[in-house]
Amino acid sequence: MSSSDFLNLKEEFSSGSCTTMFPWTPLPQRRHLNFVKQENKDLKSKDQSERLYPNCDCTVWMRSCEEEITNPITGKVTGIIPNWLNGSLIRNGPGSLKVGNEEFTHLFDSSALLHRFGIKNGNVEYSCRFVQSEVFKKNWAANRIVTCAFGTKIVEDPCHSIFKRIAAIFQDSSDNSMISVYPFGDELYAFGETPKIHKINSDTLETEDKVAISDYVSIVHHTSHPHILNDGTIYNLGLSVRPTGLYHSIIEFGKHENGSSKQMFEEAQIVASISARWQLNPSYMHTFGITENYYILVEQPLSISIPGMISSKLNAEPLASCFRWFHEEYTRISIISRSTNKVYKTYLAKSFFYLHIINQYEFENHLVLDICMYNDPAMLDCMYIETMKSMQTNSDYAKMFRGRPGRFVLPLNPNSNTDKNNNLIGIKNTRAEAYYMSDGNIFVKPEKLCNLGCETPRIHYEKYLGKPYKYFYAISSDVDTEIPGTLIKVDVESKTAKTWGEPNCYPSEPIFVPSPEPKSEDDGVVLSAMVWGEEDTNHVGLLVLDGESFTELGRAEFNTPSPAPKCLHGWFLPSKE
Repeated sequence: MSSSDFLNLKEEFSSGSCTTMFPWTPLPQRRHLNFVKQENKDLKSKDQSERLYPNCDCTVWMRSCEEEITNPITGKVTGIIPNWLNGSLIRNGPGSLKVGNEEFTHLFDSSALLHRFGIKNGNVEYSCRFVQSEVFKKNWAANRIVTCAFGTKIVEDPCHSIFKRIAAIFQDSSDNSMISVYPFGDELYAFGETPKIHKINSDTLETEDKVAISDYVSIVHHTSHPHILNDGTIYNLGLSVRPTGLYHSIIEFGKHENGSSKQMFEEAQIVASISARWQLNPSYMHTFGITENYYILVEQPLSISIPGMISSKLNAEPLASCFRWFHEEYTRISIISRSTNKVYKTYLAKSFFYLHIINQYEFENHLVLDICMYNDPAMLDCMYIETMKSMQTNSDYAKMFRGRPGRFVLPLNPNSNTDKNNNLIGIKNTRAEAYYMSDGNIFVKPEKLCNLGCETPRIHYEKYLGKPYKYFYAISSDVDTEIPGTLIKVDVESKTAKTWGEPNCYPSEPIFVPSPEPKSEDDGVVLSAMVWGEEDTNHVGLLVLDGESFTELGRAEFNTPSPAPKCLHGWFLPSKE
């Protein structure tokens, strides 16, 4: 089977697929092509129940917290929160779209806001504080937006000369750590996607320090989703610039007995690197995979243009203008041996966009790789504030968010003499496929794990990272369903799912916490922060679901002094008592 045969394959993976992007077209330009504002009076007059595209309240993302909660408030508990569940759920996400009279134009530019749900003996308290990043302090001191970010262009100071802009090309970008939180040793850090992270006090949410990882290892970018192994070693994926070109690099932060993150940073090292597929347009990767023997890098056709970055700096354009989508190119999956730190094997797949890898594991001489997949990066366009505000008049909006979880099965040692028409996969219970192409490369095709849009996936991480597993948990990315704020539990073996939802309620990323002595993979609870839509703006909650039945055990609800926005990613820190 030739490569051209695969390009002509009928699309089976995603229902409701959206139009692919033009090659080399920056996302903001495409946004204006696809999001022509519609004035449909008939549509606006229809009852909400008659139009489900999208059936969600986008304002939960666009709220701005106006008052931090530094002294924790106590929630009203209903149902039962298990007494063994003691610790802190720390969340991170967009906190304020406003600075003075100005507003950011993309959700990813919002000022980072941390949330803490302190759980003890069946009771819960809540607090929230902004990450005190340099960009946050500069913007708020000036009472306007003074620093370019992902999708927002600033009004340039006329005194900012062309030479200052040229110098800025070589300086770090925004340090707005607005995506996730992860523990390094005994300390907690807030992450964005630049090599600057912020140390956070897990009890008070105070920003205590800032660490520039690029001071310790030679990287200019790293993901907001490092992997933490059971022995305390941490790995992340970054981009390195060397005299010989650009490289995707795996960084190792070794464990230390005293839990010192400072020593972890000082002794950090790049343990493996591969040359970027396109030297002037390195692939954008938000996550990566790791197993006992391999690192897994998925180089999707969404890339960051280096010439575009130079141009954007000179013209004070946002980072989003640097994205390029090579829709006719394959996605390249590289497996790197952890013993040799060299590429072991590569595979090609039809172009797709992704943010999050669900899990990955080795099984019977194959590597199984599960990913939340989209046909293209249109969902990034959907998070421009202008587009979100007009979503109810755009019948294509839900399609642009349409994705499905997919499973690739990668044969580790396929027979090179196999007929080109024979599937190379030799394990049961999968519809995934792998074939030799006429040029000797291996083309892999995923199977769909369920017919639900899934995002921000989580697993029983402590025990099943990089190992065979059965369940993952996610939030719905289908914004045109009856209840768009749906939580999902997927059985990847049976390809079935359980859901939880409540009208006008918008839960965030579900985090599984195992019971003290779990008897099964799903023996524990699933935690999710909640906000409510429409006029119920000053209302936040913590939901506790039974991990096995996926039914509600209990919840804690809080009335906040200012609007509560929806968050992105978080981490549960068990109590040390």
